Amino acid sequence: MTETIMSDISRALPEIFLLVAAFSVLLLDLFLSKSMKIVTFLLAQLSLLTTAWLVYNRMGVESIATSATVNNVESVQYALAFSNMYIKDALSDLLKIAMLLIGSAGFIYTRQYLRDRNMFSGEYYALVLFAILGMMIMVSANSMLLIYLGLELLSLSMYALVALQRNNGRASEAAMKYFVLGAIASGMLLYGMSIIYGLSGHLDLTGIAEYVKSSGMTKAGSFDLGLLLGLSFILVGLGFKLGVAPFHMWIPDVYDGAPTAVTQLIGTIPKLAAFGMVFRLLVEGLGDMQTSWQQILILLAVLSLAIGNIIAIAQTNLKRMLAYSTIAHMGFVAMGILAGSNMGYSATLFYTIVYALTALGGFAVIMMLSRKGYEADQLSDLKGLSQRHPWMAFMMMIILFSMAGVPPTVGFYAKMMVIQSVVDANLAWLAVYAVILSVVGAYYYLRAIKIMYFDKADTETTQAETGHKIGLDSHILLSANGLSLLALGIMPGALMATCVAVINVTMK
Repeated sequence: MTETIMSDISRALPEIFLLVAAFSVLLLDLFLSKSMKIVTFLLAQLSLLTTAWLVYNRMGVESIATSATVNNVESVQYALAFSNMYIKDALSDLLKIAMLLIGSAGFIYTRQYLRDRNMFSGEYYALVLFAILGMMIMVSANSMLLIYLGLELLSLSMYALVALQRNNGRASEAAMKYFVLGAIASGMLLYGMSIIYGLSGHLDLTGIAEYVKSSGMTKAGSFDLGLLLGLSFILVGLGFKLGVAPFHMWIPDVYDGAPTAVTQLIGTIPKLAAFGMVFRLLVEGLGDMQTSWQQILILLAVLSLAIGNIIAIAQTNLKRMLAYSTIAHMGFVAMGILAGSNMGYSATLFYTIVYALTALGGFAVIMMLSRKGYEADQLSDLKGLSQRHPWMAFMMMIILFSMAGVPPTVGFYAKMMVIQSVVDANLAWLAVYAVILSVVGAYYYLRAIKIMYFDKADTETTQAETGHKIGLDSHILLSANGLSLLALGIMPGALMATCVAVINVTMK
């Protein structure tokens, strides 16, 4: 018994460490003066990097796991813990490392922004750590119960973060909308899970998969009303968490109303966790119902691509434009999943990581241009950026090109791989539709670039920026962020091969 408990703890060591670190950050902050808050920042940063190291260092270190023999070498595929509720595999490890590193980069980008708005406190960093912990639990969940617990830990942390700027009425309004709609979506997801549990008698995804297979849903023309009803409610909850249409109504208001530091968090790491949750539930748990959930995902993808790309054209607010852009990108994520093949899942994993990295840089530019008492969240704030900050304008151009899918940036390769997987699934019409809407969507990205390079900056904007300093660490990180999108576009092979290997190992 003791050996089993220690083995379980060993597999979940990164999550346990991050939990202790989050409490430590919160407690330590109580005893620090305002001038010493940098210690909180450093401890939170160290917590994320140490957790990432723990995940990386423990890849493949297991005792009870299924294994496969490849080239006469036994390789570990996955390990279960806590009565099969927790799974440690290649997919969870990759997603965790990506989330932790992106979260660490986000801390660097947001430091000065938080200082200027009196948000540079232990509450912010503790809530972010708890949110990332929830996401780590979600991607390692092998049980519907653990998926829901991780999701609620993430959601509750996000609600508080959106409303953290207490003197901001827009943030409070956004938090209320987010909370109400999030509660409804969570209720839908929980109801769908309860139906599946009532039918199958299992909470673990392996047991559910066996029940679905035995129910005959894999046969053409089979029909199980209970399973389809449960699946429908689950897809509503997943649609909200992914941010696909028609469950997108919270995204523009939350992106616009929340402080940009929080918007950056919402628009990046949770997309990785959402992919992990969708993969666990739909592919591993309800994979034999693919013909059923594929049709619904096609509808969600079609609506998301249209609504996201078309409505974004009318936006003058940069954060709202990026919000509708997110909806369109999540349409591509849905496309990759509905392809129902290992290549489709690999392309979607690649796309999600790339999108999180791209959005990280886009919101970073908004924060770097903002200053105390002023949010640079309008398209007009980009006027003359090439004259004011030539290098930043160049980085923003790469970021926008990547979002639009313009070669040689990595966004082009990511979209191409998703479209290829859809074509391979005999859905050529959907691929053509996605290409057409991507061309339409390229307009608002190119418009932003045109404003940066061809419109002159207002005199008031230029004068207001006098004395506004941007940290050297933010400049260096933005350069690495932007250039990585270019480098990955030219040489995407290593990351794509990693995604393919992860999915192939996970699906065995």
